[in-house]
Amino acid sequence: MSLAVPTDDQGWRFHHFGLIVTGETEAECLPKLFRSLAATGKCSFRVIRRINQRSPISSPKRRLGMVGSGKTIPDKDAQDIGLPARRFLSSDTSFVVLVDDLEARRAGEAKQVFDRYRLALDTILRPDQTRRASVHFLVNMLEAYYFADGRAVNSVLGTEIKDWDGDVETIRHPKNELKGLHQGFNEVEHGCRILDALRAAHVLSRRETCASLRTMFGWICRIIGETEGEAYRLSEGRYSDVTQDQLATLTP
Repeated sequence: MSLAVPTDDQGWRFHHFGLIVTGETEAECLPKLFRSLAATGKCSFRVIRRINQRSPISSPKRRLGMVGSGKTIPDKDAQDIGLPARRFLSSDTSFVVLVDDLEARRAGEAKQVFDRYRLALDTILRPDQTRRASVHFLVNMLEAYYFADGRAVNSVLGTEIKDWDGDVETIRHPKNELKGLHQGFNEVEHGCRILDALRAAHVLSRRETCASLRTMFGWICRIIGETEGEAYRLSEGRYSDVTQDQLATLTP
């Protein structure tokens, strides 16, 4: 079943994206990452909630307690994730994107973490709303993508780095890398300025890299009708094994 986004008589509709985020820099500045998408005039982005990172519920005692009380998800997942998403999705032109960092230490739990976020949304949202919400990861964290656009970093930190040779989603701790490059690096102050200069199309220009970020951009682009453009290498680039199935709900 395709996602039916209503349009006006001219076939145009403005889309509102609400972001649920886990990081401090994301809470302050993540909409800047989607600056090029907003520039199409088809959409806007704003942070609607900052939450704590979630981990898989692995404790048998906790699972048994939830089952015994008739709960599908923890109360805090309903309160912090499901209910804010449901409120934002009251309009049929609104969409929710939950964005979490997937640090290297959590990589082995990626599917389980994704499932927890997805279950929180699917449990609380109405059936017609679930396809208008998605879960995505920044790998290993937002700062990794700065290294794919050395020009943006240099313009803020006064460094002379080049674009990272490999896949920036494999950088184990990009925040520490930045601190090593620039003493006094402040993830929010400097990060927001870097995001102002970051070119998303440049970051996603190599088809074999940034699979997780491309999946998020791909989900948004399908909604706003930008799937034909090759700016983000959507038709030939790599997608995330964990999150890409959400794109299937937007196609026939």
